Amino acid sequence: MKIVGFILSVLILLTLVASCSNSHENSNSTTNAKLRVTITALVWAPDWSDEMQNIVTEFTKTHPHIWVDLQFMIGNSVEENLKPKVASNKLPDLLSVNPNAYSADLADQGLLAEVGQTSAWNNTLDSLKADWTSSKGRHYGISGGVAATLMYFNEDMFKKAGIQALPINFEEFLRVCEKLKKAGFVPIMLNGGFPNMLGNGPFSFGFANNVVTRHPDWKQRLRDGSLDLNTPEVMDIFAKIKLLAQRGYVQHGYMSTNYDAGIKLFTEGKIAMAFHGTWAAGLLMHGHGFKTGVFMPPWNAAGTQGVPVIGSETGFAVSQTGNKQATLEFLEYLFGKGFPVYQNKRQNIPPLKQVDGAVVADAQILQYVKHAQSLPVTASPYYSFLPATSIEMLHTLMQDVLLGKASPQQAAKRLDESIKTEVHRHNQ
Repeated sequence: MKIVGFILSVLILLTLVASCSNSHENSNSTTNAKLRVTITALVWAPDWSDEMQNIVTEFTKTHPHIWVDLQFMIGNSVEENLKPKVASNKLPDLLSVNPNAYSADLADQGLLAEVGQTSAWNNTLDSLKADWTSSKGRHYGISGGVAATLMYFNEDMFKKAGIQALPINFEEFLRVCEKLKKAGFVPIMLNGGFPNMLGNGPFSFGFANNVVTRHPDWKQRLRDGSLDLNTPEVMDIFAKIKLLAQRGYVQHGYMSTNYDAGIKLFTEGKIAMAFHGTWAAGLLMHGHGFKTGVFMPPWNAAGTQGVPVIGSETGFAVSQTGNKQATLEFLEYLFGKGFPVYQNKRQNIPPLKQVDGAVVADAQILQYVKHAQSLPVTASPYYSFLPATSIEMLHTLMQDVLLGKASPQQAAKRLDESIKTEVHRHNQ
């Protein structure tokens, strides 16, 4: 009986020890779960979503206490994705933003965190920092790259069409398109199904050459509502876009051509030119079976100097949430060890003074940007100067002009009214 009692005592003791051990393990598990932070990230990455996912995976390995719930923006613009989030007070922790009045206003309202203390900000090219500083001095985002729009062209098609010199004004450009058409080639791709690129391409260059050249203080005039856009010069911006389609210089079904389809048409050698951005150089500079060249879109009149469009690309901001510190860690990683992952896919111009790791950049793109930056007058991409609501209206206006639903005169008038309405509303 004594032996049995002893055995029972030992078994009870072991049970208690096991129970305490399990309790301790459960306690540790609960503590670890409490320490782990999940941050949300809403990202604009139309042609590098896989790379962004890879960055999140690698970040989690080195930062196991931070989980990233990655989501991708859809539609035609960053602002289109953000406006409902702002309205419902559900901004993600990390978000893609453009360097425009809409984002700056979010920062001045206290919705976006100050990033001026980060290594990423200190490492940003000084030439880009003003784009990401609000009127109240808030540093609200980090640029994803140096953005420029330019004309990519198929050198083989140009040669076969007998084109010996690149056009330097719009009249010459139309003659080049006509030569390409007569040689049996589709001259230029239009993203009618993705008006964001119509804005970054022909609209921005039309604005640069027709408006910026006449009004050196155009940015201030846009902010205070004194810039008149109901003018023949702005009508001409829309008219040039429509003219390309009227003359049959664009691809069949251009009004349904989205972002990816447009790039594919060019890289597969089905179209001679693509009016696109440096952010897609990694795809557009590597066509299948032909050599790609680049030149400044000649949207200027004969006898005048063309104005390039160059500035900051869509970047990243951090929301003023309880997860701010963890999100800032992810932001630093994006512009540190994570940067080469998406840069080497896109082959854009890095926005950083120093890059953590080896990156690939195309020599022609580097040369183009260097030349554009050296010119006396430059203009910004359209999303960095128009109000968010006006951007949405512009998308519809360009499509309506192409579809014949609105004339260039009507489009200019409506755009002018939209901007002035937004300025008045903002100043109330």
